[in-house]
Amino acid sequence: TGSIHGGMHSGRRDEPGTRLHAEQQFRDGDIQVLVATEAAGEGINLQYCHILFNYDIPWNPNRLEQRMGRIHRYGQSEDCLIFNFVATNTIEGRVLRRLLDRLQEIRDALDDDAVFNVVGEVLPAAQIDRVFRAYYEGRLAEDEVGDRILEGVDAQNFREICQTALEGLATRQLNLAMIAERRAQAKARRVVPEIVARFMAKAAAQAGLRLDPVRTLPYTFDAGPTPLALTRLAAEPDWKLPDIAARYRRITTDKDAAAGNRAEWITPGHPLFEALRRAAASRARDDFASGACFHSLHHNAPARIDFYRSRVVDGRGITVTERLLGVELAAGAEPRLVAPDTLGDMTPAVPPASLPAVAAADEATAWLYGRALAPWRDEAVAERESEIARIRRHVEIALTEVVRRADDEVGRAHSAVQAQAAGAEGWLAQAERRHAGAVARRDRREDEMERQGHLTLQGVERFASVLVLPHPDADEPDVAGLRPNPGTEAVAMRVAMEYEQAAGRVVEDVHERNLGYDVCSTDPNTGELRLIEVKGLAAPEGGDVLLTPNERRVAEDRHDCYWLYVVTNCAAAPRLMTIPDPAARPWREVSKVQHYRLTVDALTEPASIREGRSPYDSLEA
Repeated sequence: TGSIHGGMHSGRRDEPGTRLHAEQQFRDGDIQVLVATEAAGEGINLQYCHILFNYDIPWNPNRLEQRMGRIHRYGQSEDCLIFNFVATNTIEGRVLRRLLDRLQEIRDALDDDAVFNVVGEVLPAAQIDRVFRAYYEGRLAEDEVGDRILEGVDAQNFREICQTALEGLATRQLNLAMIAERRAQAKARRVVPEIVARFMAKAAAQAGLRLDPVRTLPYTFDAGPTPLALTRLAAEPDWKLPDIAARYRRITTDKDAAAGNRAEWITPGHPLFEALRRAAASRARDDFASGACFHSLHHNAPARIDFYRSRVVDGRGITVTERLLGVELAAGAEPRLVAPDTLGDMTPAVPPASLPAVAAADEATAWLYGRALAPWRDEAVAERESEIARIRRHVEIALTEVVRRADDEVGRAHSAVQAQAAGAEGWLAQAERRHAGAVARRDRREDEMERQGHLTLQGVERFASVLVLPHPDADEPDVAGLRPNPGTEAVAMRVAMEYEQAAGRVVEDVHERNLGYDVCSTDPNTGELRLIEVKGLAAPEGGDVLLTPNERRVAEDRHDCYWLYVVTNCAAAPRLMTIPDPAARPWREVSKVQHYRLTVDALTEPASIREGRSPYDSLEA
């Protein structure tokens, strides 16, 4: 058994006697029961526990909801069981029992757990205090107390608030096609365990943190002591995360591997991840400033790629979204956007003694703003306006009702003063303060929403540039074959797009964005996502299919939705082959220029068993 109480400070997970240490012990299974005071009502995450016993029930419904929120949160995989202990031999206990029973009845009638999230709007804690005060003063009989408290607790009142809350509005206003599209977009953009693990392995080696792969668990490591250089980052003024532990016994970037294996789940936002990210960025700052040079098979003339970062900030100074993008400049050509990971398909090179003119070309700042940054900001503004509109409707219903009730109370208090009732003057003063507070709360919320809706671009900064030169061996026979034929690729893209459209899927051509795939396809009915790399061959049969390093990496990371479409006989009668999870195939690395080769015949054979392949193969490549 462990405990959390008000005499303990937050501390670190590896610091005995602190709240976070007790939370970690509970998570690791070192303790089976956690006993806590109200100090554990917020600030700790217990989604790996699903049974909660509440005793000493708080009258404030929001505090009760906060307690339940410790276990009923993202990451919870079980149905939560919550038991509320009530002393039914007291008037307070009998009233609370009636209230809890009424709330459960309303929840069952509406079939909506949001009932428990908005109790505070329907039944403010101050209202309960006033009713009991009246009872203790002899102004209410015992049988009137429960009726007075439950007066406004009815299904219709909850329905009006629940259905106009942000979640309810989103559910009503988004059609199924939009939900499926958003789900597919989230899947395409998600940061998968493979990516995080690859970063952790490389960044940890540079920072002096030992990570030993656990071969029996995917993307899991046994960690050595955390270097002081990392733990000291928590002392920086802008560090807003918990302290970094002196040691993490076992870490994983895979959520499923973390459950039941006593492993710390590392994702962006975790203190250890953010410390490694900061350390890596600090070490790379000078390299970013000096730039680099690369050879490319896809360039026939020198080019320069400028990398920018920017963010959209609201009127409160809070970052809404951030973006990293590249702009490629070439002589005689319009600037174009390229994905930040486009360098993965290039080969590091030594800069020439005499730099080409494009190396000194002016930045395309006006083009960047008009073609990329302004549309991105406008998209963020549209999303924020829609979100605020939904919130404003909820606020108007919820807070306007609070103001109305406060206004009614002021009226009743005035009547009591005129009737010269005992204590009426004090009641009136309190009612007027509550009314002024409710109005101020509504006005503050309105002002906050106005500032939330004011979005601006900030921090647009070029932080690195690279010079791209044509590959010196591009014309050699064994390398020239690695370069795609534009005509053949165009035919293959047309065939692949038509095939997806005929299947009723929504398709987007993204081949110019260097994402590691050419087509993004979404089924509007099921939300199924396909990230499709298209390859074209002029020959009717046979030949080699080549993947670039970036394509291979994305295929590894997105094996659940990555497809390879190979179109043969592009010069006459194209024939399409569709291959799911192509990374499971036995690709051979091309030595002179890093690519991966596989014959068409091999693609028609059954894929190797993915379970037999180590997830560390892609980390060590």
